[in-house]
Amino acid sequence: MLVNHNITEVEYKEILFEKRPCLDNSGQPVEGLFNAWIILNNPAQFNSYTTQAVKEIILAFREASNDRSVVAIVFTAVGNKAFCTGGNTKEYAEYYARNPQEYKQYMRLFNDMVSAILMSDKPVINRVNGMRIGGGQEIGMACDFSIAHDLARFGQAGPKHGSAPDGGSTDFLHLFVGVELAMFSCTVCDPWSAHEAKRFGLLSEIVPALKVNDKFVANPMVYTNKWLNEKGDIIYGTPKSGDDKASAKELLKSGEIDLSLLDDAVERMCTKLLYLMPNCLSKTINSIRKKKLEHWDKNKESNRDWLALNMMTEGRAGFRAFNDGPRGNREVDFIKLRQLLAEGKPWDEEMQKAISPVKN
Repeated sequence: MLVNHNITEVEYKEILFEKRPCLDNSGQPVEGLFNAWIILNNPAQFNSYTTQAVKEIILAFREASNDRSVVAIVFTAVGNKAFCTGGNTKEYAEYYARNPQEYKQYMRLFNDMVSAILMSDKPVINRVNGMRIGGGQEIGMACDFSIAHDLARFGQAGPKHGSAPDGGSTDFLHLFVGVELAMFSCTVCDPWSAHEAKRFGLLSEIVPALKVNDKFVANPMVYTNKWLNEKGDIIYGTPKSGDDKASAKELLKSGEIDLSLLDDAVERMCTKLLYLMPNCLSKTINSIRKKKLEHWDKNKESNRDWLALNMMTEGRAGFRAFNDGPRGNREVDFIKLRQLLAEGKPWDEEMQKAISPVKN
């Protein structure tokens, strides 16, 4: 009788856990072998993860890792708008803001989630079904492969909303795209298109998702056939503007989102992994993961301490602004904040009100 190595039995309430049959090279299901799909299930809040969801993700990766019948893990989410936008800002603003000891406990769970991905005994594919922003970018980069539809966007939000991308991006992103681009993304927080992310080395593959008149077309919101050269051509993958943007929006509205090509690409990758020696595959993946783990294990605890304390000041202000502010105005008044700090004003309730987008 085989020994059960799972820590505990779990009933998944905020995520979905499914075992789907592996497909062989002819596309036929393989008897007794599966891919485990771990699926974020909070589409109303762009698949942001709550504390409960983080716990379930940790246990799901452990279950999939221990399952002898599982070949690969697919980490994805419900819908076509977002893979994940990070931690649940409502929970952050209403519970963790101004509670550094509580947020520190939460960050222990977050760290364990990232580590669970990095230490999985099975290869992990991030099926990027939409936006991968903030903490979503971080848990996505912890995966071994990323395959996205080309309407997805990638980036950070920390310095704009009261945090630092210390949940993995400051450890991982430069390994994918280099220090200069990592610095730009982590500080300025301008998002990248999927085409840019692929060009920068962040993704294994991108596929179209927009269907117009029953035909798939590339993301119309970005330039997909121009490169920067001595004549000053527009860089491939950059967002359109002006009249080009207006016509692209009309084309986008006229079509429908179809993720069948994304599913096909993910299944192809799973099939490739099926036809490999399992222990040699695991050793190779772990050897490459070490580069991420070297940075992650060195920094995760000190980052957790700082992120907890930050909930007393900028974190509290930023998350409350995002949660409570009116649509289109969910950031603090950055100039007012800098002016008050230059005057030596303390981080008190008066400061919070002065920079908030919510005006009473």
